[in-house]
Amino acid sequence: MENLSSGSEPLKFYNTETRKKETFKPIKPNQVGLYVCGVTVYDFCHVGHARVMVVFDTLVRHLRQQGYEVTYVRNITDIDDKIIKRALENQESIQSLTQRFIEAMHEDEAALNVLRPDIEPKATDYMPKIEQMIAKLVDKGFAYAADNGDVYFHVKADEDYGRLSGKTLADLESGARVEINTAKKDPLDFVLWKASKENEPAWPSPWGDGRPGWHIECSAMSTDCLGSHFDIHGGGMDLSFPHHENEIAQSECATGETYVNLWMHCGFVRIDDEKMSKSLGNFFTIREVLKQYHPEVIRYFLLASHYRSPVNYSEENLNNAKASVGRLYSALEAIPTDDLASASVAQSELEVEFMAAMNDDLNTPQALAVLFELAKQINIQKQPGLAVLLKKLANQLGLLQQTPEQFFKSQPSVSSLDDQAIESLIAERAAARQAKDFARSDAIRDELLAQGIELLDSATGTTWRKI
Repeated sequence: MENLSSGSEPLKFYNTETRKKETFKPIKPNQVGLYVCGVTVYDFCHVGHARVMVVFDTLVRHLRQQGYEVTYVRNITDIDDKIIKRALENQESIQSLTQRFIEAMHEDEAALNVLRPDIEPKATDYMPKIEQMIAKLVDKGFAYAADNGDVYFHVKADEDYGRLSGKTLADLESGARVEINTAKKDPLDFVLWKASKENEPAWPSPWGDGRPGWHIECSAMSTDCLGSHFDIHGGGMDLSFPHHENEIAQSECATGETYVNLWMHCGFVRIDDEKMSKSLGNFFTIREVLKQYHPEVIRYFLLASHYRSPVNYSEENLNNAKASVGRLYSALEAIPTDDLASASVAQSELEVEFMAAMNDDLNTPQALAVLFELAKQINIQKQPGLAVLLKKLANQLGLLQQTPEQFFKSQPSVSSLDDQAIESLIAERAAARQAKDFARSDAIRDELLAQGIELLDSATGTTWRKI
């Protein structure tokens, strides 16, 4: 399929499996099947989850802009050890816990302007499909039922195992932990079905009551939603091994087909050079950060680095993102709203540059650089058509969704004043200026500034923004 933007480069993505950029060729013309590993819903989503959400949302937006019909599947893990533990701690049902955090996840992604996936399968709805896949693996000799009631995938039965991570069986054996009194045939084998324990949820199966292992859930959900062979599988870098490696092994051994053509992985969000994660306790939830920063600032921060690179979470980097988004909105502020509404999109080589950047392995930092060049041209030329183009291209990144006034007034701030109180003080300041009481006028300005409210005087009056 040709790119819709004339003159732009062919669509290329870095494939984790082949370790190189490849020209994207969908299995079916003009159609893309995309599966992304979603959240385990036992707590609020953190900024690391937000990065995966935003990156693959941006990928979907770009693919659709290029004319592809995308089926985007992102699963929900709603049963696992962490969920069971948290439900017991809270003395609530697993269903109540998971539903609460699914709703919270949807609120967070909506705040970040992340489009909902086309299909959002839950693991607990896929027990029959999971059992069928495990049964196939057992029948084909790739898995076995152990004496303890668990079912394991036998890694050494799959000669291809390790190709995503580049690890050989010898490498894996040398790094394997020594396990004592295990029911496994080999320490490398991983669980497909876990026998039920006391006070744990369980489902009936040919191997006894139990629940699935984490890896098999994604294989069953992805192949059911997209077929045994689909285009793109994504997730965080931490999932490439062992989760995605195990997905490849069990999926291909069960179906006899190539599982996925292209593997895409996001780099970590780091704090003090450590991966942000719940297990390390060094995480910030999305909703915590939203109390301090506008959603578009967070989204910009996550797109300002290439998706495969690590991102360092810091107040300085978020403040830089805030200033950058403010610069883009300030350029739009220079164009009257009526002119913006009636203008047509300007023809520009910058659009070609933007598309070329996005086609080059989703190079969002370079795409953002094009937006700033556009903003510079708007400030110089004051052409409404350029402003329309800026909004059009920014929309492909999920940015510039508000008017400048809405953006600047909706910043989280330390101010305890509501809009009415601010407007009242502005009116009092105007009266003081008219009465030549400049001391009072300056005092009101300084009082508002101390609360994070900046006043902007012009010939038509005074406006305000949060800073």
